Amino acid sequence: MNRRVRKGKIRRTLLVLLLILLIAAGVLVYRFLGSFQAGGQPIDPLANEQVSRDASMIGYTNIALFGVDSTEGALDQGNNRSDMIMIASIHNLTGEVKLVSVYRDTLLRVSEDDLYTKCNAAYAYGGPQQAVTMLNRNLDLNIQDYATVGFGGLADAIDAVGGIELDITEEEIHFLNDYQSTMAEPLGKQYIPIEHAGTQTVNGLQATAYCRIRYTAGDDFRRTERQRTVLMKLLAKAKTASPAQLKSLLDMMTRDVSTSLSKTKMLELAAQLVRADVTDTLGFPASDKIATGMVDGASMVIPVDLKANVVWLHGVLFGDLYYEVSPEVEAISQRVSQITGY
Repeated sequence: MNRRVRKGKIRRTLLVLLLILLIAAGVLVYRFLGSFQAGGQPIDPLANEQVSRDASMIGYTNIALFGVDSTEGALDQGNNRSDMIMIASIHNLTGEVKLVSVYRDTLLRVSEDDLYTKCNAAYAYGGPQQAVTMLNRNLDLNIQDYATVGFGGLADAIDAVGGIELDITEEEIHFLNDYQSTMAEPLGKQYIPIEHAGTQTVNGLQATAYCRIRYTAGDDFRRTERQRTVLMKLLAKAKTASPAQLKSLLDMMTRDVSTSLSKTKMLELAAQLVRADVTDTLGFPASDKIATGMVDGASMVIPVDLKANVVWLHGVLFGDLYYEVSPEVEAISQRVSQITGY
């Protein structure tokens, strides 16, 4: 094979795989070609029978994406609360990708024993299987695969492409430095404090700390915006990276990422995403269907009401503007309303 053609194919393949990686906030735990293999275990999440037959979702691949507060692996296990919960919805024909952040403090049903609390608790109680089941049951989805990244995976990915540019505000500096100072030693990274506000190139540790900030105006809503900003900046930077940088990124990501996706599924996604484009990034619950309040002494994000939010979500992701929720979501919605008064 012509060397130039082969190099082009390698670069294109790496870029496609990298796009999947970035879109999924750490989907890939694979090495290039021969040692390309899955890092997680298959899961068997529950989904409502009505939802699994819904025609509006045919033609889409939906993957649950989790960022967990782990610096030492064990990503498939409980005891990790998910700082980031996203749904990546991929149109199988066009490659169009939509990202929806589910606010981690959203009051939802998180277990089969009718426990209602912050939705990020599902991962802590039962790992990715329970977390995916939670999304399926509360949002009328049929997600069968997940990808989870720990702090180290995201930091490594950003370092591999030479950092990204972020606009840091004065109020963010203290919290950003505080977070990165606590993560530096466990991740084996050098702590370099941010010293001034403004647009600047930040390294992996700094960017990961930026993703965790929640104690500023906007609270958790602003944090999910930061997470999506970092992913989009990383994607843009990766598109201009050299083949060596891309290979380095894929190699480094094996440390702290887990996924249920098989090699075959990943290659199918690669074919779908060769022209991938992220066309929308949103938060759930919707901005006009949301409240905050105290439940059992804890601050919660409240879907007002859950049924209306699920209809909105299906309209955004699948174009089904008149979606009829399942009896299960109807019941969960009523229970959330009883608990919160909304």
